[in-house]
Amino acid sequence: MSKAAGTRVDAVMDAVRAGINARAYTPGMRLPSVRAQAKTMRLSVSTVVEAYERLAAEGAITSRPGSGFYVAGPVRPLALAAIEPRLEREVDPLWLSRQSLERDASTLKPGCGWLPPDWMHEAGVRRALRAMARADSALLTEYATPLGHPGLRQLLARRMAANGMDAHPEQIMLAESGTQAIDLICRFLLEPGDTVLVDDPCYFNFHSLLRAHRVNVAGVPYTPNGPDVDAFARALQQHSPRLYITNSGIHNPTGATLSPVTAHRLLKAADGTDLIIVEDDIFADFETHPSARLAAFDGLSRVIHIGSFSKTVSASVRCGYIAGRADWIDALADLKIATSFGGGRLAADILLTALTDSSYRKHMEAVRTKLAEARERTAARLSKIGITPWLVPQAGMFLWCRLPQGADAAAVARACLNDGVVLAPGNAFSQSLTAGDFLRFNVAQCGDDKIFKALARALAA
Repeated sequence: MSKAAGTRVDAVMDAVRAGINARAYTPGMRLPSVRAQAKTMRLSVSTVVEAYERLAAEGAITSRPGSGFYVAGPVRPLALAAIEPRLEREVDPLWLSRQSLERDASTLKPGCGWLPPDWMHEAGVRRALRAMARADSALLTEYATPLGHPGLRQLLARRMAANGMDAHPEQIMLAESGTQAIDLICRFLLEPGDTVLVDDPCYFNFHSLLRAHRVNVAGVPYTPNGPDVDAFARALQQHSPRLYITNSGIHNPTGATLSPVTAHRLLKAADGTDLIIVEDDIFADFETHPSARLAAFDGLSRVIHIGSFSKTVSASVRCGYIAGRADWIDALADLKIATSFGGGRLAADILLTALTDSSYRKHMEAVRTKLAEARERTAARLSKIGITPWLVPQAGMFLWCRLPQGADAAAVARACLNDGVVLAPGNAFSQSLTAGDFLRFNVAQCGDDKIFKALARALAA
């Protein structure tokens, strides 16, 4: 067999293995016929037959004469990285997250999504920890109630009311993090094979989380004023999605804000459908002027509002929240017990103490000022090497930037990684993979000259 023919056989085998690893093909399931597989992959029937026979020899599949080929063995452990689309390592969301989390302090991380340690509310957390050390023993040893700390839920209700959202504390449930909040909602509302809409681009971990729930994902183009409402309406017609997951306030990665007109049009388009909207408000405290919230216009009818304080207080103190219809919160509390039992009390108490500390407001004022200065400074330095922002955000830590014509973000990220710089290429955020010439920059992590020197070298190459 020629090298080219062998490569084609390997491609068929890899495709089948990926389907088994991702549980698209489960034990006992009949594989596509050799003719159907050949047509799909534009290969000869003999190539597919050879690949299937080799997989059968490995024990991955079995042949049933006159019937076809079937998946053998027990269900494989879920391998998220094996689920389509197959991406270059530099733009795979899981790989990118691991690079940002695992690299040591010497690595520069302009592609990460959090503030430097000395920008966080460390002083407030330390004061809260000292207070916890003197607290009643139950706080340090007992499970939390199903909905979570009543005082923190009351504070969250007041904070939401300031942005026009009417939520009673009984409509709010604490979670271990914002990510766990979305995971619980997905467990509550989704079945494998359902369709979920996301912004294109969107926070890349939405893609990874939705893979784990084995749902179909469709992207809606994002504009400077929010999602493209016409494209959103077409997606509703075409896909009959169960969920739409988006950022309210400051959008990740673009830094855009949702306009009131777009919010109204989006909710009107969703009328008469079964769509439920999950609104992630994790960047609320970075705003200088509150933007539109879908939950405010909707009254928490079809919108579920979530958030956390891992971006402003501490990523180590894990605590998020879910606000929604009372009957849904009641059911989600049962699901939370089933998956994590009572949850922790300590993190919620630390967070409540830190948020109600008199210094938190001044801390965030200082952070917003530093971010404004960093956005201006970073944009100017990027422009000198031909990298331009898609828009100039009103607030927040992100600049969504287009590279010079002909530059490939994955190649730039690969080159910069060799220089100890972790970047965030655009296609990690794009469901349609149409952001290959974009990078997301965290301006709070862009203070080192080495970042811009590495970028200049990569673009020159």
